[in-house]
Order: sequence, then structure tokens, then C-alpha cells
Amino acid sequence: MSKQRIIVGISGASGFQYGVKALELLGNRELEVHLVISKGAERTCQLETDYNLKQIMEMADVVHAIGNLGAAISSGSFKTLGMLIAPCSMRTLGAVAHCLTDNLLTRAADVVLKERRRLVLLARETPLNLGHLRNMQQVTEMGGIVFPPVPALYQRPQSADEIVTHSVARALDLFGLENDIPRWGEGALHH
Repeated sequence: MSKQRIIVGISGASGFQYGVKALELLGNRELEVHLVISKGAERTCQLETDYNLKQIMEMADVVHAIGNLGAAISSGSFKTLGMLIAPCSMRTLGAVAHCLTDNLLTRAADVVLKERRRLVLLARETPLNLGHLRNMQQVTEMGGIVFPPVPALYQRPQSADEIVTHSVARALDLFGLENDIPRWGEGALHH
């Protein structure tokens, strides 16, 4: 693998902006970014944002159709750093937890887990029912990381974009991808 690759999945939970921010933060790196967007995410994009889906897709190096189960990212022999699903709906979380590979998003996540690569799920739902919690436990036991995008209010964010940026940057840290964000114990956070 001459160029490192990462998969970004965007599912239908509220928070399409998390996926967009991931694409923005990954865009200026020597990484090949593969993108898959669920049908629910396409709808969420229309309902919650002013983003043009075509422009979002242009931020990735390769875009895979949700129904293309023969795509490169559906095979373990296609090497990647792993996959970030941002946001991750409870439907997608449940499918991943139970190895239901009925679309490319869940198939790619399943492949990442079976190959023991990094899977990070920005789970978006509240409050949580027992089924959600059990699915989170199961994904964690399988090697995935459940990463609810909880605001780092100690940073005194001035905008929603700062909150989204920090959450996504912290999630990308889990892939060993450094980001220029304020960190606890560093810089001017202590007054």
C-alpha cells in the first residue's frame, strides 16, 4: 500500500456535520479517503444542512455507492487504517453489533472489525435504551470504539463548529492522525 487509506462512513443520525468535518480534516493529508453515505444520511443532509451532497462527495478521493457490496472496501485484502462512522445511527450501530452486512456501510465496518483494524463510531442518540447500550457493549467487545461526540466544554468553545471540530479531531486521534487542537494540560487552557 503506497498511500495509506481510511474509510469515512456517514449514516443517517442527526449530525451530518460530523462526517463533513471528518472529510475536511482528512483532506489536507497524504491519505486516500474512501467515502460511503447511507440513504438516511442523504436525507439528513437535506433536512439539517445547506450542504450540497455532490460537493461533499468531491471531498473524498473515492466515493462508493451504499448498495455496492462488491466495492474495494468490502474486502479485507483492501488495506486501510480503519473506518470512522460519523455520525453513527443506532440502526448502523445495531447492524455492526450483529454483523448484519446488508449495505456497504455495515459491510465495510464488519470487514474492519474482522481484520482487527480500527473502527470508531460517533454514536448519536440520547437517551439510550438497553438495546443501544448492549449494542455498544457488543461493538466494544468486538474491538470497535464507541465515541459519542460529547462537547469538551473546558475549551470554552465559541461556536458549534469548534465543538464539532474538536470531537472529530479527537476521533481521528484514535487512528494515530495528529490534529492541531487544544488539548487538556497543554497551552493556554489553564487560567
